[in-house]
Amino acid sequence: MLRDMLWNVISGKVVFDEPMSRHTSMGVGGTADAFVSPKSAEELRRIIACLKRFHVPYIPVGNGTNLIVRDRGYRGVIISMKGLHDVIVAERSPEQTSIYAGAGVALSEIVLLAAEYSLTGMEFCAGIPGSIGGAVKMNAGAYGSEIRNIIETVELMSNSEEIRKYKGNELNFEYRNLDLPADTMITGASFLLTRERKKKIQERISEIIGTRKSKHPLEYRNAGSIFKNPGRKDPAGKIIDEIGLKGTRIGGAKISEKHGNFIINLGDAKAADIIALIDLVQKKMRNERGIELETEVKIVGENG
Repeated sequence: MLRDMLWNVISGKVVFDEPMSRHTSMGVGGTADAFVSPKSAEELRRIIACLKRFHVPYIPVGNGTNLIVRDRGYRGVIISMKGLHDVIVAERSPEQTSIYAGAGVALSEIVLLAAEYSLTGMEFCAGIPGSIGGAVKMNAGAYGSEIRNIIETVELMSNSEEIRKYKGNELNFEYRNLDLPADTMITGASFLLTRERKKKIQERISEIIGTRKSKHPLEYRNAGSIFKNPGRKDPAGKIIDEIGLKGTRIGGAKISEKHGNFIINLGDAKAADIIALIDLVQKKMRNERGIELETEVKIVGENG
């Protein structure tokens, strides 16, 4: 019955028993009961209503860059937001322009679009993987800037499936998080950017991408930073290096020797290998430094 309902409410992709290793940047994960990709916010609303009717769990995902699905998979529906890819550029004043992007738009696309329009403010996002929805939910940040600094509005779908826009100052942004009520989904966001010389913007983007390539193990599948920094002066990667865990390997997963806050898939990693490394780091950090490390990545699915 549920399968038929999903086929009827969506024109986008619907697949069942889908390996999540195909949809996460880490390349690991068991099967989800269903993987769906709505083509619009209206289709998303219909899917949510359908799933609630059948009491089926669901999770929205963007590009799967901060997601680890356990090896036994996810008993529910994974909703890919990639179909929400509208982009609108609107001038607010001679000096300021707004760029709206649907939740499924790649963050890198908006960084390059802003540069093309000679708009500054998003350069710090250069090289950050993932989608607009994920970047806003995680309050993505780097080089002293965060998404909340450039937010104009965020478009949210509430538990009642109503979609409303909220100004940035109406929302509770935290370090690497946007605090939202349960079952609230980000469907899009707009960013308020200012005029700047295109060459200067492009040089900054190139500089940041170059720095990322030199410091991050981008030649391997990874999920970006695994842990939140426990303090502004104590990056997680630096402390992981200090307690001697760089290079530690479990199965096909390894803590990068290039950057301690990255776990890489050497080619045959299981989700269990990655999660075991995460647990190892957290335990040693707790015992040796008295620090409780929180993950940036989201871990979902069945244990065992």
